[in-house]
Amino acid sequence: MTAMPAPRMSAARLAAGLLAAMLVLLAAGLAAGSEGWSLAWADEWPLVSEIRAPRTVGALFAGALLGLAGALAQGLFRNPLADPYLLGSASGAGLGVVLVLAAGGLLGVTIGMASVGWLLRLGLVGAAFVGALAGVSLTLMLSRGAGQPLQLLLSGVVVGVLLGAVADLVMLVSPEALRGKQVFLLGTTSFLGWPSVGMLAGALAVGLPLAQRFARALDALVLGEASASSLGLNLPQVRLLLVVLMALATGTAVAQAGLVAFVGLVSPHLVRRCVVVTHGGLLALSALSGGVLLLAADVAARSVIAPQELPVGVLTAVVGGCYLMLLLRRRAGG
Repeated sequence: MTAMPAPRMSAARLAAGLLAAMLVLLAAGLAAGSEGWSLAWADEWPLVSEIRAPRTVGALFAGALLGLAGALAQGLFRNPLADPYLLGSASGAGLGVVLVLAAGGLLGVTIGMASVGWLLRLGLVGAAFVGALAGVSLTLMLSRGAGQPLQLLLSGVVVGVLLGAVADLVMLVSPEALRGKQVFLLGTTSFLGWPSVGMLAGALAVGLPLAQRFARALDALVLGEASASSLGLNLPQVRLLLVVLMALATGTAVAQAGLVAFVGLVSPHLVRRCVVVTHGGLLALSALSGGVLLLAADVAARSVIAPQELPVGVLTAVVGGCYLMLLLRRRAGG
């Protein structure tokens, strides 16, 4: 006899479970500090309100944006291995950060590193965001729009390699940019403050409702391009708007938290394994799942080797990579 497939839960039950986990992790994030866990929030209120709270909420919103972008990417390319970083956003953001760090090093020679430090703090986030959007724009230019998914995907790979090579050349000229880029590539939530939370929340408030408006178009794309066209969809225009949404969500998250790996790839997978939903539910649940994943990684990064701290992107890469290896092994074994 063949084994019966495991029953799946309802979307409402999964959402309730994720919300419960989110509330627990939010409390854990407010309690996790460099000297261990503490629930004496009244005595430590300045520390909680100015450091732990924005970092915790910011990690939740950044993960939600990555989860949303991952669900959009997988629906757009009809590929469960599609990642929100595929279209050149990651390499563009990395190049933007390297350019600002290199410029800061040059300016530091003449006007002093104190003033450059202020310029760097102001400019890194903006450079990463502009770089991510520039990478996606170059991909769209190279592929001549978003009409051909395979050409768009290949263009993203080419742009990623090219911008990564340019960033390496800049670091040869300005080696002091290497350390800053390394922190950015590993992903970190330690610099999130209330202004960052505001930007992340604004991008999520704009991106999620707009993505929901394209949920039925993504459902139609599952049936194939011919079927989607027969339903009256303007596929090139829909793809272009979806790419813009992906760029907005990914660029904002990367600019604030660096290149956090696997959250955008794994979140939609986890939702699909638990429930069967159309893209309307998948987009919202993937955003919630991504927020919970990154929040859990942030709490763990602060707690595992306290008072030292692990890069949050390392934890997400290890956990996400192990999950995908296990998933592939199960599929290979039938």
